[in-house]
Formats: sequence, C-alpha cells, structure tokens
Amino acid sequence: MVLVDEPEIRIERLTLGPWGTNTYIVVSPPSRESLVVDAPAEAGNIIRALRNTTPRYILLTHDHFDHTGALDELRERLQVPLAAHPADTARIAPPPEIMLADGDEITLGDINFRVLHTPGHTPGGLCFLTGRHLIGGDTIFPGGPGKTATPGAFRQIIESITGKILNLPDDTVIYTGHGEATTVKQAREEYNAFSSRPHDNDLCGDVLWLGS
Repeated sequence: MVLVDEPEIRIERLTLGPWGTNTYIVVSPPSRESLVVDAPAEAGNIIRALRNTTPRYILLTHDHFDHTGALDELRERLQVPLAAHPADTARIAPPPEIMLADGDEITLGDINFRVLHTPGHTPGGLCFLTGRHLIGGDTIFPGGPGKTATPGAFRQIIESITGKILNLPDDTVIYTGHGEATTVKQAREEYNAFSSRPHDNDLCGDVLWLGS
C-alpha cells in the first residue's frame, strides 16, 4: 500500500509474514534511490517493491525475529549496507555495516532521515524521522507503547516516547511496526489520559493508554 506519494518522497508499506509485520519502502523520486526499513519475511516481495529504484540501505528498527526473518536473504540479494543500533546487533551475522546512534542522519537522494534512539521495547530500538514522517518500529502504536518485558523497560519506553516522539509536531504521522499508522497528536492525547491516572510501579507488558 502506498502511504505517501509526493514529488519529494514516496513511502510504501508491505505487511509480511505470520505476525503481520510492516516493511517500509522509501523512495526519493528525483533520484530513484530507495531504502528498506525492516525485513520480516518474503524477501522476494520486498525486492519486487524496489523495482525501478536503486536500493541504498536496509534500516533496522530493532532485532526481534518478526522484523528480521528475511534479513539474510535480503542482504545477500541487494548487497547494500545494513544499518542498526549497536545494542541490537548481537544476533545479526555478519554485523551491520553501519552502526547508528541517536541524532545520526541518513541521506537518501534529497531525503534526510534523523535517527532517534528509542529504547524500551529493545535496548537498541530506533525510529527514523524525515519531515512529518516517523517510521517508528515497535516503539509506539495506536493505543499504547510497544510491549516491554520488565518495569524498568516500561519506564524506559515511556521516557523514549515522551522525550523523542510526543514533542514532535501534531501532524507527524507515525508508521508503526504492526498495524495502522497514528499521529503524534492522537498519541499525545492518549498518553495524557494514561499519565493522569495512578499506576502500579511494576507495570509492563502489553499496556494500553486508555485501558491500563
């Protein structure tokens, strides 16, 4: 599904694999350069979506298996650098060619992505921001944050969301790792409702802004 088709940027979403994981294909139309965000499954379908473009990178939001199932095949067939955060590379072999940190930039034709390190779901979770478009992986979804394994990780993901995402402009669209997109305005309103209520210190797991 093509989500954005503008003169300066094109974003297509593919939902692949048994866990309904989203892959995003970003194209800079003037240069026809492209990149892939996450590689859950069905490498052939991803490569077909890249036709008539020049792939430059594979970006990884995090290293969970439902986002990396096709990574080996995709790296072999595309022969482009893989970029990820060092904290999410222990299970990736060979290691990524590019190690990303918070604040780094990735250039694709005329498009500049800013890297946001948003730990919590995983230690090396990343989001990628360009203009009013945020590819958010499993950091935040409509209705709640990404799943966390411990109360400490939950506090960390809340810090990532409030410090890196909810301060973006209202109309920033968040393209999520599963399911449909949301906006910063919607996410902020939902989080404000959540934060206005008391919660147990051991809260973690699948948390809903309006139901937890």
